[in-house]
Amino acid sequence: MTRVFLLVMDSAGIGGAPDADAFFNGDVPDTGSNTLGHIAKACAAGEADEGRSGPLRLPTLDAMGLGRAIALASGFDAPGLGAKPTGAWGAATEVSMGKDTPSGHWELAGVPVPWEWHYFPKETPAFPTEVTRALMQAAGTDGILGNRHASGTVVIDEEGPEHMRTGWPICYTSVDSVLQIAAHEERFGLDRLLEMCREVAPMLHDMKVGRVIARPFVGDEPSGFTRTSNRRDFAIAAPGRTLLDSAKRAGRDVHAVGKIGDIFSMRGITDLRKGPDETLMEHLSDLVDEAAEGALVFANFVEFDTNFGHRRDVAGYARHLEWFDAALGTVLPRLREGDLVIVTADHGNDPSFAGTDHTRERVPVLCHGLGARELGLMGFKDVGALAARHLDIPAPDPEAAP
Repeated sequence: MTRVFLLVMDSAGIGGAPDADAFFNGDVPDTGSNTLGHIAKACAAGEADEGRSGPLRLPTLDAMGLGRAIALASGFDAPGLGAKPTGAWGAATEVSMGKDTPSGHWELAGVPVPWEWHYFPKETPAFPTEVTRALMQAAGTDGILGNRHASGTVVIDEEGPEHMRTGWPICYTSVDSVLQIAAHEERFGLDRLLEMCREVAPMLHDMKVGRVIARPFVGDEPSGFTRTSNRRDFAIAAPGRTLLDSAKRAGRDVHAVGKIGDIFSMRGITDLRKGPDETLMEHLSDLVDEAAEGALVFANFVEFDTNFGHRRDVAGYARHLEWFDAALGTVLPRLREGDLVIVTADHGNDPSFAGTDHTRERVPVLCHGLGARELGLMGFKDVGALAARHLDIPAPDPEAAP
């Protein structure tokens, strides 16, 4: 019996999505976006030298086939990523009509999204009256702050002083199918914030809004406000039997690392480990030693997306890629015989692109444990099927009950 480690570099797209022209950043279609390819190009040109320098150095991922996957997905020759693969590599294309976290992860786990998500209009106020009323009732306040499309860090800076004065929660959205609620951990209370999100989530899920996200923060106006690691996503449940469900039904341990528990509403999960990305890598390292035979380890490394993609920080994204690559390089030699590691992504977020939104891209599928071969172009759902075959469990089934 073998183990599978499914690792998602959140937003590490590789360009070339056939339907990118139907997805937009503002008025700009996502055509031509290429998160990892453009980062490699910027590094080679000396345009990403903050905290690092020179060409992008990803020896572990490139040996797994990253350079070849980028070329397959988009025809782009990424500078510095030209190694002959020792792993199995391919590029995956999404069919779900979204370029967000739930869509990507569910489909990677074998269950494409069968509906169109609800998005709030880019107007002020953004939320309909019934949603605003439900937010106020859940918070026990006479009003809310925000009620618009906004960057999380910016809206907290803008509305934080009024939040501290009134105690009203800061509620905002984005081009994703999401409603985010920010509140001070002491002034408003962390438990109160989580309960507020839990109370309004069913209503939003009925509207086909993908997630309600609690965004706690600390600090004050003179010293500034800072979001904490106590974020919690209340996601709509996947509509079919995912890879996680199938593994748990087969009696296997399913270890969720990072926000996987939130994305899958804790369904099909036996163990949850959270924290910032460096802590998550420590959890992954521990699980290489601790996870039982036949286990599934499903990890999301979110900081590529939240800290660098959305903030359009090319150098920061490059630094994080090089950190991840080096850390992964210390993990792979410690695997047991028969283990499979799959490194992939859930969407793109090209930091060199227009706007600050995710980008519709193909993603890499890089495998350690299958030998050196080309997997070719595949679907997101094929990743879940590949993992299920390796674990010798029933394949995920979009039509089956969990």
